[in-house]
Amino acid sequence: MIIYNSEQGSEQWFIDRNGIPTASGVTKVLAKGKGKTKYTYMMELLADRLGLDSDSKFQGNADTERGHEHEPEARTLYGFENDVAPKLVGFITDDNRTAGASPDSLIGDSGLLEIKSKKAHIHLPILLSGKVPTEHIPQVQMQLWIAEREWCDFVSYCPGLKLETIRVYRDEVKIKEIAKAVDEFNNELNELEQKIRSM
Repeated sequence: MIIYNSEQGSEQWFIDRNGIPTASGVTKVLAKGKGKTKYTYMMELLADRLGLDSDSKFQGNADTERGHEHEPEARTLYGFENDVAPKLVGFITDDNRTAGASPDSLIGDSGLLEIKSKKAHIHLPILLSGKVPTEHIPQVQMQLWIAEREWCDFVSYCPGLKLETIRVYRDEVKIKEIAKAVDEFNNELNELEQKIRSM
């Protein structure tokens, strides 16, 4: 595991994660078949590797903007409620720099934190069910794999409503599935990079 302590969203952070499949993009890697979603993500990372402009340097939308605005509040509240000091981290990769993740914080020696700032109509079902939405499970499990952690506290936050914290433990079966998909994705990406560079 390699930890890069550049601030998330900074120019150095983009350099650190350049051309590497990440936890935030893992659902694209896991997309079945030769679908457009997986292919587009692969082309974005290929463009990164070639030093070209791509959409992988996504600057955000209203949802991500809200996340940036509310994440510090949620982190502080989580720390207070759990009597812990969340540690900020930039980007983490496996030893070979073939996959990476940017957890919102590390917690102690065995945990990490993933914060999602949600609109009320999306936060309420999470609050009522006490379950992590299925679309976030691959990201959480990939973070646990890459950061070599045992658990993740998934936090759903919406100002004016209760902060919902759901602990998720490593799922080795899911992690193996993700690792296999990332490996296959990287093999194809490497082949395409070699092909382009030989033209």
